[in-house]
Amino acid sequence: MVLMPSWSRAASRLLFSVSPQGVAPLFRWADFILPSTLQLTPLLEILLEPVACQDTSYRLQLGLQEALVNAVQHGNCGDPGKSLRVRRIFTPNWMIWQIQDEGIGVPLNARVGCLPAQLEANSGRGMFLIYQCFDDVRWSQRGNRLQLACRRPKSS
Repeated sequence: MVLMPSWSRAASRLLFSVSPQGVAPLFRWADFILPSTLQLTPLLEILLEPVACQDTSYRLQLGLQEALVNAVQHGNCGDPGKSLRVRRIFTPNWMIWQIQDEGIGVPLNARVGCLPAQLEANSGRGMFLIYQCFDDVRWSQRGNRLQLACRRPKSS
């Protein structure tokens, strides 16, 4: 599904499992396909809408912003004719976001979560922030899809 500039549409699905108490959702996901642009605030609001904890939401917003900016600037080379694909998946234990661009992919040696040797360097700090903001960071083999996951807080 193509996400229009109004940011109002998403393909969503629910999978249900029968539990002793009735029917309870196990997984929820939404897919977004959008033009490669740095106008990310409305998208970030939609991606983080289900996150209940405000502190967690702020941390995840920082990490998602960095990942999306990297996908637009580095993956798609700032080309608005290219697209980003974002999938948001919520399971009972995890909140997951998958971000895919149309680029050639991040080289293996650049998929690290440490600060650049030269702190004054023009790039490299975003990747560090991404790894700090999420509990699990995974790359596709090609390196143009990034999966970011955060454990869901245990309910009391």
